[in-house]
Amino acid sequence: MKILVVDDEQDVKVLFQQRFRKEIRKEELEFVFAFSGEDALKIMKTMEHEAVLILSDINMPGMSGLELLDNIKKNYVKPPPMVMMITAYGDDENRTMAKNLGADDFLTKPLDFSLLKDKLITLT
Repeated sequence: MKILVVDDEQDVKVLFQQRFRKEIRKEELEFVFAFSGEDALKIMKTMEHEAVLILSDINMPGMSGLELLDNIKKNYVKPPPMVMMITAYGDDENRTMAKNLGADDFLTKPLDFSLLKDKLITLT
Protein backbone atom coordinates (compact mmCIF):
# COMPACT_ATOMS: atom_id res chain seq x y z
CA MET A 1 0.00 0.00 0.00
CA LYS A 2 1.35 3.42 -0.94
CA ILE A 3 0.75 6.16 1.62
CA LEU A 4 1.35 9.86 1.10
CA VAL A 5 2.12 11.63 4.39
CA VAL A 6 1.68 15.41 4.30
CA ASP A 7 3.05 17.45 7.20
CA ASP A 8 5.14 20.60 7.41
CA GLU A 9 7.22 19.11 10.23
CA GLN A 10 10.29 17.47 8.64
CA ASP A 11 10.87 15.06 11.56
CA VAL A 12 7.64 13.24 10.70
CA LYS A 13 9.49 11.38 7.94
CA VAL A 14 12.05 9.86 10.32
CA LEU A 15 9.31 9.05 12.84
CA PHE A 16 7.25 7.13 10.27
CA GLN A 17 10.34 5.33 8.94
CA GLN A 18 11.21 4.21 12.47
CA ARG A 19 7.69 3.18 13.50
CA PHE A 20 6.98 1.27 10.27
CA ARG A 21 10.51 -0.09 9.73
CA LYS A 22 9.36 -3.72 9.57
CA GLU A 23 6.44 -3.05 7.20
CA ILE A 24 8.66 -0.96 4.90
CA ARG A 25 11.36 -3.63 4.82
CA LYS A 26 8.76 -6.31 3.97
CA GLU A 27 7.37 -3.95 1.29
CA GLU A 28 3.92 -4.12 2.86
CA LEU A 29 3.80 -0.33 3.10
CA GLU A 30 5.46 2.37 1.06
CA PHE A 31 5.58 5.93 2.35
CA VAL A 32 6.00 9.07 0.26
CA PHE A 33 6.41 12.38 2.08
CA ALA A 34 5.35 15.92 1.22
CA PHE A 35 6.07 18.86 3.48
CA SER A 36 3.31 21.15 2.20
CA GLY A 37 -0.07 20.91 0.55
CA GLU A 38 1.40 22.30 -2.65
CA ASP A 39 4.13 19.62 -2.69
CA ALA A 40 1.50 16.94 -2.05
CA LEU A 41 -0.44 17.95 -5.16
CA LYS A 42 2.75 17.90 -7.26
CA ILE A 43 3.61 14.44 -5.97
CA MET A 44 0.08 13.17 -6.59
CA LYS A 45 0.30 14.26 -10.23
CA THR A 46 3.44 12.16 -10.71
CA MET A 47 1.96 9.18 -8.85
CA GLU A 48 -1.05 8.94 -11.18
CA HIS A 49 -3.48 7.85 -8.46
CA GLU A 50 -1.09 5.32 -6.92
CA ALA A 51 -1.66 6.69 -3.42
CA VAL A 52 -4.22 4.55 -1.68
CA LEU A 53 -4.13 6.57 1.51
CA ILE A 54 -3.23 10.16 2.29
CA LEU A 55 -2.42 11.23 5.86
CA SER A 56 -2.48 15.01 6.10
CA ASP A 57 -1.92 17.48 8.88
CA ILE A 58 -4.59 20.17 8.94
CA ASN A 59 -2.54 23.12 10.17
CA MET A 60 0.25 23.88 7.70
CA PRO A 61 1.63 27.13 6.28
CA GLY A 62 0.52 27.94 2.73
CA MET A 63 -2.12 25.47 1.59
CA SER A 64 -3.82 24.03 4.67
CA GLY A 65 -4.71 20.39 5.02
CA LEU A 66 -8.37 21.36 4.58
CA GLU A 67 -7.63 23.05 1.24
CA LEU A 68 -5.62 19.99 0.20
CA LEU A 69 -8.49 17.69 1.21
CA ASP A 70 -10.96 19.74 -0.81
CA ASN A 71 -8.68 19.64 -3.85
CA ILE A 72 -8.13 15.87 -3.58
CA LYS A 73 -11.83 15.08 -3.19
CA LYS A 74 -12.71 17.26 -6.21
CA ASN A 75 -9.89 16.23 -8.56
CA TYR A 76 -8.95 12.66 -7.68
CA VAL A 77 -12.17 10.74 -7.98
CA LYS A 78 -11.14 7.54 -9.81
CA PRO A 79 -10.07 5.77 -7.74
CA PRO A 80 -10.67 8.07 -4.81
CA PRO A 81 -7.81 7.88 -2.30
CA MET A 82 -8.76 7.53 1.35
CA VAL A 83 -7.82 10.68 3.26
CA MET A 84 -7.13 10.64 7.01
CA MET A 85 -6.71 14.05 8.56
CA ILE A 86 -4.38 14.65 11.49
CA THR A 87 -5.81 17.14 13.97
CA ALA A 88 -4.65 18.70 17.21
CA TYR A 89 -6.38 17.36 20.29
CA GLY A 90 -9.69 19.14 20.84
CA ASP A 91 -9.70 20.84 17.43
CA ASP A 92 -13.42 20.25 16.89
CA GLU A 93 -13.94 23.12 14.42
CA ASN A 94 -11.34 21.83 11.93
CA ARG A 95 -12.48 18.25 12.48
CA THR A 96 -16.07 19.19 11.58
CA MET A 97 -14.91 21.14 8.54
CA ALA A 98 -12.74 18.19 7.40
CA LYS A 99 -15.65 15.80 7.82
CA ASN A 100 -17.84 18.09 5.71
CA LEU A 101 -15.14 18.17 3.00
CA GLY A 102 -15.09 14.37 2.84
CA ALA A 103 -12.33 13.22 5.21
CA ASP A 104 -12.50 9.45 5.61
CA ASP A 105 -10.98 9.26 9.08
CA PHE A 106 -9.17 11.28 11.74
CA LEU A 107 -6.07 10.91 13.84
CA THR A 108 -5.10 13.12 16.76
CA LYS A 109 -1.66 14.55 17.50
CA PRO A 110 0.47 13.27 19.05
CA LEU A 111 -0.04 10.28 16.76
CA ASP A 112 -0.87 6.95 18.33
CA PHE A 113 1.15 4.72 15.99
CA SER A 114 -0.43 1.53 17.37
CA LEU A 115 -3.88 2.85 16.42
CA LEU A 116 -2.59 3.94 13.01
CA LYS A 117 -1.08 0.49 12.38
CA ASP A 118 -4.40 -1.13 13.31
CA LYS A 119 -6.23 1.15 10.86
CA LEU A 120 -3.73 0.39 8.09
CA ILE A 121 -4.03 -3.37 8.65
CA THR A 122 -7.78 -3.18 8.09
CA LEU A 123 -7.16 -1.39 4.76
CA THR A 124 -4.69 -3.91 3.35
